[in-house]
Amino acid sequence: MAATHATTVPHATTDAPTSSQVSGPASDPASGPASNGRRPVEMLRRRWPTALAVALVILTTADGSGERADTVGAFGDALPLLPLLYVIIHQVGNPRVTWPVLGAGVAVMVALRAQDVVSQPVALVAIALAVLVWGAVRGTPLGRAAFGVQAAGAFVFGALALVGLAVDPDLGRYLVAAGWFFHGVWDFVHLKLDKVVARSFAEWCGVVDVLIAVHLLFLV
Repeated sequence: MAATHATTVPHATTDAPTSSQVSGPASDPASGPASNGRRPVEMLRRRWPTALAVALVILTTADGSGERADTVGAFGDALPLLPLLYVIIHQVGNPRVTWPVLGAGVAVMVALRAQDVVSQPVALVAIALAVLVWGAVRGTPLGRAAFGVQAAGAFVFGALALVGLAVDPDLGRYLVAAGWFFHGVWDFVHLKLDKVVARSFAEWCGVVDVLIAVHLLFLV
């Protein structure tokens, strides 16, 4: 009986990678070079108020050739605008008007600087007081407690500006710097609480205020 020799055919082995072998760092879209390039863009998109604030302060303070008294006077004149914006926006009761109110405030400040009938900081403080009286009579959309906080802020920051402008510039710069610095703290508290003003404005204004305070203390 003829012996039949079974021939075994070896099974073909394939080295094709499995799905678990394919996945790796190179295939992770979040870890590629394109992702690394997007991170600064995403960060800038989220933190644009900070970037805008830094650029504004650099442009504003780049020319350091002015006299100390002039620099202190310029920032002291502008300081009452900060609490005035909060008072007006609080009384309107809608954070969406924050940036338009800022634009109107800057326009008023430019108009006041163009005349010599009334002092700019005195006029800004007077406008803030008028809005506070309006709120006390008409009522306030955010409640009496919030109204009282804004009134206290207008009084404190306005007083720091007026006193800082009235005393010797060497002392005045510390008072004006304190006003800018503590208003920066004021901004960041409102940013944390997400109340009264737009979050983008609170971040922008807070960075501007702190940087100007540092400029007044160490660079003037």
